[in-house]
Amino acid sequence: MRIIGTAITTTCGILLGLGLAKAEPVQIEVAKTASCGCCSAWVDHLRDNGFEVVAHDVSHQQLNGIKAQLDIDPVLTSCHTAMVDGYFIEGHVHADEIRDLLSEQPEARGLTVPGMPIGSPGMEMGDQQDAYETLLVMDDGVTAVFEAHHPDTRSR
Repeated sequence: MRIIGTAITTTCGILLGLGLAKAEPVQIEVAKTASCGCCSAWVDHLRDNGFEVVAHDVSHQQLNGIKAQLDIDPVLTSCHTAMVDGYFIEGHVHADEIRDLLSEQPEARGLTVPGMPIGSPGMEMGDQQDAYETLLVMDDGVTAVFEAHHPDTRSR
């Protein structure tokens, strides 16, 4: 009986220990220009949401070269580009959506929020909120809505 009690105690301790273990922060690399305030605000958003951010200040020419190397369609671009776990993240994508992408692991190239919509992370302006979409970019370049953002609703 003592062996069973010890086994149960040990198993419970292991399970509790697993539940208490903190997950390692996800590292994301961001290429941005040094003068862009909304890029810095987006980096802060990621850090505030538990990401370990390695930010690289680059020239506009270098940033455009990075986007070209990743074959991001110019109509899908924004002011900064990031890489995480083999996916690109273009523009003002919410940290929760990046976590969803990493959890779901779709066969895709990355996520993008084209342009700079007001109310997206890093583009906050009081209560103002543009409707916008976070797009999943598939391997063939085709996009699908990953998350729709409307002032009063969310799609996911």
